[in-house]
Amino acid sequence: MTCRGPRRLARGLPFALGLLLGGCALPPFLREPAPPGRVTLAGNEVVVPARLAGNLLWVEAYWEGAGPFRFLVDTGSSVTLVTPALAKRFPGRVQPAGPNPRLRVRGAEGGAIDLPRASLRRLELGGAAFEEVEVLLYDCAPLSAHLGLPVDGVLGFPIFRELLLTLDYPGSRLILRPRSLSALIPGQPVPADAALRTPLVTVGLGDRSLLVLVDSGSAAGFSLNPTGISPRYVVPPRDGPLLGTLAGERAQRVARLAEPLRLGGHVIPEPVVDLTDELSALGGGLLRQFVVTFDPGRDRVFFHRPGEAAPVRMEVRSSGLSFTRTPAYWRVAAVIPGSPAAAAGIVPGELVVRINGEPVGRWDLARFERLLEGSDPLTLTFLEGTTEVEARIAPFNLLP
Repeated sequence: MTCRGPRRLARGLPFALGLLLGGCALPPFLREPAPPGRVTLAGNEVVVPARLAGNLLWVEAYWEGAGPFRFLVDTGSSVTLVTPALAKRFPGRVQPAGPNPRLRVRGAEGGAIDLPRASLRRLELGGAAFEEVEVLLYDCAPLSAHLGLPVDGVLGFPIFRELLLTLDYPGSRLILRPRSLSALIPGQPVPADAALRTPLVTVGLGDRSLLVLVDSGSAAGFSLNPTGISPRYVVPPRDGPLLGTLAGERAQRVARLAEPLRLGGHVIPEPVVDLTDELSALGGGLLRQFVVTFDPGRDRVFFHRPGEAAPVRMEVRSSGLSFTRTPAYWRVAAVIPGSPAAAAGIVPGELVVRINGEPVGRWDLARFERLLEGSDPLTLTFLEGTTEVEARIAPFNLLP
């Protein structure tokens, strides 16, 4: 084993596909929603355990007793997705969609693709059963690689439209209730507009008001379109990690605002923003501080902090690297300029085979993120031909 010295940073190297460790976003689909189906609950409250990975909530679901299968919960999507591989395993439970076998959808970055349509006879989520659910078939393999766990599909917002949906991030759970129990929702309501079948709410930024998407399928915190706003910055925009979307990857520009973000009665001081030219959105990086309840029947969203604690200042810890992942190695897709990783001479295209001496196959995204939260340097082992070379990288705050 040898240790590497600094090298020059290569410029202009291409990188491949993937939802990357630097960030992930499942885009909102802004086209035709699924038709109504039947929903039944086993009682007035169904609690579904959830887990958080890369700021994304996922739950286990069943198809007519078969499973469990992992589904992400994406309030920014107006459709539900399942993988073609899962559909092929259960052909009797997936029905053709009728005369229009494909649907064109548009992602958050503006690109469009055609996806096959199908219908699930019955999808079970804890004590909740959803019948005749229209879905699109989409290969979640890049997302599975990004998170380090198999993802079988995505639950879009319309599947919950007949219910009260609560995303309890601090409690790691989903709660499903009938609409008639809306008087029991904690927190302050924020008016919402679901005309596009995804929830839009009005937030305050300084002395201005903005319409933003509540997007649990985005790992970013606060994505801001600055057009016409002229935001003021404490830390000006700088290069961030790569962000993967359905339409491809883009390099993030991140900044820290001087103006507070107001969300109902909550104030987030000096929020971190991911600058975008698409619709502004609140993603999992910010939502994870809240218990968020959607009441689509009354066009409102509730944001609640357990114990009425004030929201904490947003931080972005980074290794300075974005990766595409396989069980055998993580390929460096991008290096943030000016980061400790760049100073160590790490360049795109290099292959990481160990983290702190353990094979990368033992590291899922959640475990890697916990490592970045500390201040201890991490040791990355790179494969150069047949030689393993080590580099020590200090995690850092991307924005002071």
